[in-house]
Amino acid sequence: MGDRLAHRSQPFKLATFNVNSVRKRLPHVLTWVKQHRPDVLCLQETKVEDHAFPTQPLMAAGYHVVMSGTKGYNGVAVLGRHPITVVRTGFEDGEDPDEPSRLIHVLIDDLPVINVYAPQGFSIDSPKYAYKLHWFRRLRRYFARHLSADQPALLCGDLNVAPAPIDVHHPERHLKHVCFHEEVRQAYHTTMAWGFVDVYRLQHPRRQQFTFWDYRQPYAVQANRGWRFDHILATPSLANRCRRAEVDLEPRLAPSPSDHTIVWAEFHL
Repeated sequence: MGDRLAHRSQPFKLATFNVNSVRKRLPHVLTWVKQHRPDVLCLQETKVEDHAFPTQPLMAAGYHVVMSGTKGYNGVAVLGRHPITVVRTGFEDGEDPDEPSRLIHVLIDDLPVINVYAPQGFSIDSPKYAYKLHWFRRLRRYFARHLSADQPALLCGDLNVAPAPIDVHHPERHLKHVCFHEEVRQAYHTTMAWGFVDVYRLQHPRRQQFTFWDYRQPYAVQANRGWRFDHILATPSLANRCRRAEVDLEPRLAPSPSDHTIVWAEFHL
């Protein structure tokens, strides 16, 4: 890691947020970064082409901004209080031209941060589900090509998987759901077994806490009918330095919210 991060007197704070349109949710993002001052905020489902991304208000709030987006769907971005170097967007494996809007890999003072927005999958008998399973295999291959499990690195984003029964309300009702089916959970765990640790679950082994609540279910938040889709993971050397990991419900309870909320973690570097 670069000197400025390695010799910090304050914890390094990273957060992730599926905004479900960054232009619609810009007030939520600005409010949160001004109140909490994360070092890095990773956004997914920005739904905007790069030239139309609302960069200026975020720069005025003290953040460097990089992004990779398309019109109307997908899209990822990284906000950082330190300068950001974009390493690559997408898997760069030649398989899918849309992938740059689902993965952005950056360096912040030499610390690799990968921000991803995984496919949802539609239904388990759909080609989109097969594509999702293959996407996770490609992600693991990406780690093997570009990272080292014994070096610090962070992975975060909307993975569209509830990894364990504790991560979804009434798991017995969702065994055939594309975000909880046994195949997709296995794909997720196989991918992360390359060398990433779920820091929220590391900090809270038995806490049930969701990050997504379906718009179509009235009072889903109040009734605690949700899913934990949004994750922050770290390689072991960095996971061991995680001191806090939490879910902030306030953005989901605000007017005109995303269907997701913010997850954040602090690391003593």
